[in-house]
Amino acid sequence: MVTLTIDNRKISVPEGTTIMKAAASVGIMIPHLCYLEGINEISACKVCVVEMQGKTKLITACNNPVEEGMVLFTNSPKVRSVRRTNVELILSQHNSNCATCVRSGNCNLQKLSNDLGIIDIPYEKEITEMPWNNSFPLIRDFGKCIKCMRCVQFCDKVQDLHIWDVQNTGSRTTVDVSRNRRIEESDCSICGQCITHCPTGALRERDDTAKVFRALADPETITVVQVAPAVRAAWGEALDLPAYMATEGRMAAALKKIGFDYVFDTNFSADLTIMEEGNELLARLADPEEKRWPMFTSCCPAWVRFLKSQYPDMADHLSTAKSPQQMFGAVAKSYFAEKIGADPGKICSISIMPCVSKKMEATLPDMYSAGGGADVDIVLTTREFARLVRAEHIAPALLTEEAFDSPLGESTGAGVIFGVTGGVMEAALRTAYYCVEGVNPPADTFSDVRGFEGRREAEFSLGGRTLRTCTVSGLKNARDLIEDLRAGTVHYDFVEVMACPGGCVGGGGQPILDGVEMADVRGPRLYKLDEQRPLRFSHDNPGIKKLYAEYMGAPLGEKAHQLLHTHN
Repeated sequence: MVTLTIDNRKISVPEGTTIMKAAASVGIMIPHLCYLEGINEISACKVCVVEMQGKTKLITACNNPVEEGMVLFTNSPKVRSVRRTNVELILSQHNSNCATCVRSGNCNLQKLSNDLGIIDIPYEKEITEMPWNNSFPLIRDFGKCIKCMRCVQFCDKVQDLHIWDVQNTGSRTTVDVSRNRRIEESDCSICGQCITHCPTGALRERDDTAKVFRALADPETITVVQVAPAVRAAWGEALDLPAYMATEGRMAAALKKIGFDYVFDTNFSADLTIMEEGNELLARLADPEEKRWPMFTSCCPAWVRFLKSQYPDMADHLSTAKSPQQMFGAVAKSYFAEKIGADPGKICSISIMPCVSKKMEATLPDMYSAGGGADVDIVLTTREFARLVRAEHIAPALLTEEAFDSPLGESTGAGVIFGVTGGVMEAALRTAYYCVEGVNPPADTFSDVRGFEGRREAEFSLGGRTLRTCTVSGLKNARDLIEDLRAGTVHYDFVEVMACPGGCVGGGGQPILDGVEMADVRGPRLYKLDEQRPLRFSHDNPGIKKLYAEYMGAPLGEKAHQLLHTHN
């Protein structure tokens, strides 16, 4: 243990602890902009400076370890003066039009400037502006970049894609797409993790809320909205709604208040995905000629994009089942359109997702299968949904809970857990067991696939054989898995991969709490909903049974293959 004094308070902390963590351990919060624990500890912003007795120069708190007998001051006049100057210099190269920034009110730079009382910038403004393809799902605003390096480090260390890099030198330094590529030419998976780890509005998703408002205002358009499982675990965070009030019922009520004609649950098509993907797994297991092992899940478009760009020779290991978003869109513009006697072309299919990559997925060639244009017309992130609610001046806390509409609003616990890493695997195994054994197992039989450690192995007995499974989240972990498979050091039958750490609950389209990872907080909320559901197996969903009986025929059948599976 090391003993030191911080702001006249004597404390003891383990050797090797940084000054910032030592101060935080006794409730002294040192301001910072660039710091991300374990990811970005390079003191790029110089905002976390502190004064050390006996030293003339200030030192940074994020990457300097404590020393025995240190006497530190975290907010002395000298510290405040230097910190203010450093922030003023950052602001001199920052587009400070906060009123038109998506991060206004949720921006560390804005908060720090206010805390320091900065009203005028004493330095000449010099803002970098560079062209960007604003139709791409991921948008970069160079004028708001503070060169903190978070996006570079997270993409390098956690996702292992190396999309971002430093360009130029000195005062002209900025961050751009690596290797002089344009973003649309890169192998970016569009996971959106760079967005959720950016401290300002330099990175954001393409805003599609105006398209939604146009659809809602058109009396000839039938608006059908679906909400993904993980959205319900996080939407309240962006609206300052306590978790106990941010219920599924209030979420549905908010959407109806906005004016959508039909409010449905993506959990319904998550159950549908399990019927197709689970049966596909069993069909592969039953085929002695089948060589595509392991079978990879295909629900996460960022993971699919990663695999096809990094390891195209392994793309045929992917399940051909579409994601729940796309299955829902296809069903909405076929089965549901027939149910209400509507022209599929008159339906505007909208999804609310915890994901930025879903915006790209909806435009892929295979996603126009129902004859009404794109199966999903508009994709919004959870953050965009919150902006819709605020734009409509809705106070969710005052809403009475409402149910999702029928027939595409019924769901089971298996559908709910799609939003957390291991959930797709667990839901599929529940139904695969039923298909093989003829009875439902205890619902938590396959809970060994749960966990937030990034890669988890489990084995189960299914139909007299051992089924080897692996659940992975985070693309660096996915790359390590692929390399191990190629080297022959591991062998699995079924692999679930989610691009975002922790799964969709930690998705790139979720509300941003700067420097805080929320997946392990949101995930248990979905498991709780699963426990509370009267039905916990996808094959028990009465709406799914009706869909197959009235329209689809059987899982993996001709109509199901046409609407619910990819063909390349």
